[in-house]
Amino acid sequence: MKNLGKIALLSTSIVFSGTLGPLSLENLSNVEAASTLKLANISYQTTANLNLRTGPGTKNKVVTTIPKSKTVTASEQTGNWFKVSYQYTSKGKKVTKIGWVSGSYLKKVAPTTVTNTTTVKFKQTTYQTTSSLNLRSGAGTKYKVLRTIPKGKAVTSTERDGTWYKVVYTYTSNGKTVKVTGWVSGTYLKEYYKTSNLTGAYYFTTKTVSLYPSADTKKKALYSLAAGNGFYITSKVINSIGETWYKVSFNGKTLYLNSKDVYLVSVQSLEAANYQSNKETYLYTSVGKAFSKVAQIPNGTVISTSKQIGDWFAVNFNGKSGFVYSKDFTKYSLPSEEKLDEAGDYLALTDAVLRVKPDDASDLLSSIPKGAKLSLIAKTSNGWYKVTYNGMTGYIFGNYIQKAEDLPPAKEEPSEVPIAKATYLVLAGLNLRESNDTESKSLGVIPKGTIVVPASKTSDDWYKVSYDEKTGYVYGNYLQQVITGDPMGNRDGYQFIDLRTQSTVAPSQIDNYIASYEKNTGMTSILHGKGKVFIDTGKKYGVNVLYLAAHAIHESAFGTSPISIAKNNLFGFGAYDAAPYMSAYRFANVDLCIDYIAREIKATYLNPSNWKYNGAYLGFSTKTLSNTRIDEASKGMNFYYASDPNWGKAVAQHMENILHYDKTFYTKASVDTSFPTRPAVPAGSDIFPANIFAVANSNLVLDSKKGMNDAVKTITKGTSFNVLEKTNDYWLKVMVDGEEYWTNDVKFSSYTDYLSVQNLGRVTAVKLNVRPDASTNNTPIASLSLNDFVQIVLKKDGTLSMDSSKGWYQVMLASGTTGWVSANYLYTKDFK
Repeated sequence: MKNLGKIALLSTSIVFSGTLGPLSLENLSNVEAASTLKLANISYQTTANLNLRTGPGTKNKVVTTIPKSKTVTASEQTGNWFKVSYQYTSKGKKVTKIGWVSGSYLKKVAPTTVTNTTTVKFKQTTYQTTSSLNLRSGAGTKYKVLRTIPKGKAVTSTERDGTWYKVVYTYTSNGKTVKVTGWVSGTYLKEYYKTSNLTGAYYFTTKTVSLYPSADTKKKALYSLAAGNGFYITSKVINSIGETWYKVSFNGKTLYLNSKDVYLVSVQSLEAANYQSNKETYLYTSVGKAFSKVAQIPNGTVISTSKQIGDWFAVNFNGKSGFVYSKDFTKYSLPSEEKLDEAGDYLALTDAVLRVKPDDASDLLSSIPKGAKLSLIAKTSNGWYKVTYNGMTGYIFGNYIQKAEDLPPAKEEPSEVPIAKATYLVLAGLNLRESNDTESKSLGVIPKGTIVVPASKTSDDWYKVSYDEKTGYVYGNYLQQVITGDPMGNRDGYQFIDLRTQSTVAPSQIDNYIASYEKNTGMTSILHGKGKVFIDTGKKYGVNVLYLAAHAIHESAFGTSPISIAKNNLFGFGAYDAAPYMSAYRFANVDLCIDYIAREIKATYLNPSNWKYNGAYLGFSTKTLSNTRIDEASKGMNFYYASDPNWGKAVAQHMENILHYDKTFYTKASVDTSFPTRPAVPAGSDIFPANIFAVANSNLVLDSKKGMNDAVKTITKGTSFNVLEKTNDYWLKVMVDGEEYWTNDVKFSSYTDYLSVQNLGRVTAVKLNVRPDASTNNTPIASLSLNDFVQIVLKKDGTLSMDSSKGWYQVMLASGTTGWVSANYLYTKDFK
């Protein structure tokens, strides 16, 4: 055989009892090449981790490593090398690799019976075709077409095989309903949700229910509502699995709830009747306590209603429409009246009031000055008298009147003295008389709501005033001293331009005004160089750009206030007078704040369809000396936006300082009446240091998560807890007994009614050194920056830890280190 030289060897493989071996010829000294044998897709299992290569031999590149015990399919053999395909899953997708492996690490897989059935059963679901679709006799394109289903038709299915669905298609032919069953490709199906309108009606929740963003439970519920909350529903959706859901509106969002979770409540038309509140309660925007509160209703208030929906009355209160909980009211009946026929004059014994009904909670008709003459008509069963005064008929309590003949003799002639300049509001249509006497000639009537400035006052309470170029006297009971931003007849200036017009101001004029302030004060403004941002943003939303800049400058003290520096909040937006720093929104940057406020102002204060609108100009407000706003004497944005009566005047002055008012321009300026939607509350939080303690001043309801409203716990008045975080939308994150909760029970306009924070400090200096003891003698161990929060150490008695001089606070840093800081630069009244 040695003389054979080189020969070609045809090789194959023979299987013996599950092992593999190449067919070989003895005594052949050389094998030039092995030919390839085709195999019938035989399955093998790897007996070790095995390299898959690009060719038959170890010199070829490794494609991947096949783990031990994996199944491969062989299609060719060369010598002891097999060409195989290996299938596996990566990132949710099937991957197939083809290459060569050594037969030394393969064993044949015994044939198994393969079940071809891949059918999956599921709940009957309705689908809609997304294009014309062939209905076939089986699950695949090789099957016969039974019918073509047009695009947009509904089919039902309970079974699928891979991506093929067994469906029932119902249609009408020659007036008859025909059903045909077959298979269609799922690629051209989408779940079908049928929406239809309903006759509007109220439905109330039967239990705690969830509100979802779509008519199913595929996505997480957005809200959880307690039983007893109602919705006015006008639309329903039948989803793909046949469930009926109702479309509702809540917190400005369109949501869905399952029809099984609500019940229908009819609207009852009642005979108009009066009801009196038996406790302090609220007017709500809809029929349920989960909805927004419109106004607070004091105990004893009388309301009228003629419509009831479940446990809720539809009412009007102080000019606002809404709903009240009926169980907070009891029916109120007017007292009986007995007609009188008494001769003689009756006079008011003291300053009094004339009311619409014989009840202290009834609306005021007029003030009645002491000594005023009254004509009696009737006496009520609850001690009031029905009288006529100044042409008005109303009720006065009996203790305030007396027959003239029973009164003491008249006093001496009154004296008159000059008084300090002050503004007074006319409370009712008021006669301006020649002298301080009700019998003297009337010079005219001063309308209700007019502001006057008296020059003098008489000892019998008459005021000398000028109105409409006439000077005379008015009785003091019809006047109320007020503080007002009313420019007293002058309506020509920036304070009264339409803020939906534009301005000719240039970015440089705004920037120069801010830069001048920086130069004069030595302070740095975060508004520096923002003139163009104001102009671009004002034009974007149709808001006067000069006003927008002046508003920010006024509210932020030229961009140097603590709120503007720490929170990028130029407008004091979200701030309440009770806790301005804590309640104000926190913005990511200055530009976002400017954009947010411009959009918010345009969508609300300058939008006639929004409740905050009271005129699209700066305006003014008028307040009593006790700081109560007088609505009829308050106008424009100042009505709701600011508590300062002169806010509108102050912003207008900044506008004038930047660019002189041009009456001709604003007479012709066009008004932008497009209105954007309101922006969502910006994301942002105040994070407090560890171990900040608070005490509940009233019962507080706690929820498991922000926005959940599931009331999982209530802490009672006097309970101590930790405050962790306050968000822009006024939620507080708290810790009680080691567990974290959320609450939005705290009203920041009167936060002291709800809680008192004990040991929170805020830095008021640019840099505050922390020293090892209460002295400046030693080197600081750390420093705090402007507006940083810090924990003040509490003594055992609950008071703040201070040195004997009361000039230093002991603080705990985030690192756990204690130190001392000067009390002069640490504000401790936030949330106090």
